[in-house]
Amino acid sequence: MKKKNLPLLENIPISSIAAEGKAIARVDDQVVFVPYCVPGDIADLQVTRKKHSYMEARVVRIVQPSEKRCEPVCRHYGTCGGCKWQILPYEEQLRWKQQQVEDNLRRIGKVELPPVSPILGSSRIYAYRNKLEFAFADHKWLTPEEMKAGVPFEPGLGFHIPNCFDKVLDIRECHLMDNANDLLRNHIRDYALSHGLTFYNEHTHQGQLRTLILRTNHRGEMMLVVVFGEPMTSACEALLDDIHSRFPQIVSLLYCVNLKMNDTIGDQEVNVWYGEDHIMEEMEGLRFKVGPKSFYQTNTEQAYQLYQVARRFAGLTGNELVYDLYTGTGTIATFVARQARQVIGIEYVPEAIEDAKTNARLNNIGNTLFFAGDMKDLLTDAFIREHGRPDVIITDPPRAGMHEDVVQVILNAAPQRIVYVSCNPATQARDLNLMDGSYKVAAVQPVDMFPHTQHVENVVLLEKRN
Repeated sequence: MKKKNLPLLENIPISSIAAEGKAIARVDDQVVFVPYCVPGDIADLQVTRKKHSYMEARVVRIVQPSEKRCEPVCRHYGTCGGCKWQILPYEEQLRWKQQQVEDNLRRIGKVELPPVSPILGSSRIYAYRNKLEFAFADHKWLTPEEMKAGVPFEPGLGFHIPNCFDKVLDIRECHLMDNANDLLRNHIRDYALSHGLTFYNEHTHQGQLRTLILRTNHRGEMMLVVVFGEPMTSACEALLDDIHSRFPQIVSLLYCVNLKMNDTIGDQEVNVWYGEDHIMEEMEGLRFKVGPKSFYQTNTEQAYQLYQVARRFAGLTGNELVYDLYTGTGTIATFVARQARQVIGIEYVPEAIEDAKTNARLNNIGNTLFFAGDMKDLLTDAFIREHGRPDVIITDPPRAGMHEDVVQVILNAAPQRIVYVSCNPATQARDLNLMDGSYKVAAVQPVDMFPHTQHVENVVLLEKRN
């Protein structure tokens, strides 16, 4: 059956922004979701999907730009898929993120709220990330305009196109990290092309160069992991030697041979070619060892603000037993340990727990215990009977939020305070609703970790009801 023609909507005013970062228009009582617009724009929209209660569309023409609209900094804007809010001034980004947090807590959580504190914005809105990952592709992705113009298919190195595992946009500049990432990435691409190294193909699973993982620390030192898609050859070794000679700021040059069907290296061996197997990060006099598989907040400066909020909300006096759920590499646990009697951290990833133990030793902190396991299986009533009832629980779950079993164990443990750190206010709101009978929301503090994106962190303090 021939697909029904979808309408072109003309002169449509854009009214607001949705939680997922797309702009919203309303046409005949239907909501239209459209990317790359800002409130106040008037645009012609081509509908790409039509449902009973909503439509999705793309911009054909900006008829009249919003007074709030600004020019994007990056030349890849609109094609890359990242940093969708570059066309919105940062003050407006913060305003919409604040609104997103409040709407989620009220509409989904349906809980009584105190005044929500003003969002803590990032002092740096570009070059704020300490980690980026790039993919190689034997045929870079071309826009329809480039294909029409006859641009040839060539190997590329950059970011995956959204929702396309096999399509990579060749990136020449990225403003999320300082200029060192552009110099390094572009040099590796040029060297590989001039020396005949092959780029990876996601369908045939062939190609020497597969992915890059780049990390930096506050001192400007770098870690680079080069992931190869085929066994090492002399040409691969020559590439690593060239990188080492040209980029002395790389103090941890690592490589991995990944022959699996997917790009993840969590279960793969990572080898040292030059330097250390880690870089060091510091925060408030504390030192953290960051390895190639470590989880560490990607905006270092804002992570410090986030942890300060969590510690302040915890209200520690030195006598409390604290549970740090989803502890990762134990960053929050280490950060609050000096103000607590003891901190118990729980995390699913065994390697992360080993990092947490290492970080505690590095900082001469002896009042932490760390356990690896699935949260809903490990955090049980029996675990709490064995290790003690927490006075404070700090929880920082993944985007999906907490499992209902975990929520129930927290309720059974009945700590005086719960500090809930979330990267997804929608699932946070759902969990707050589950705990509303026993806990009231005493404070809310949004924190912007990712300028130019729709993502926002939020910290909520829950206090036990009398």
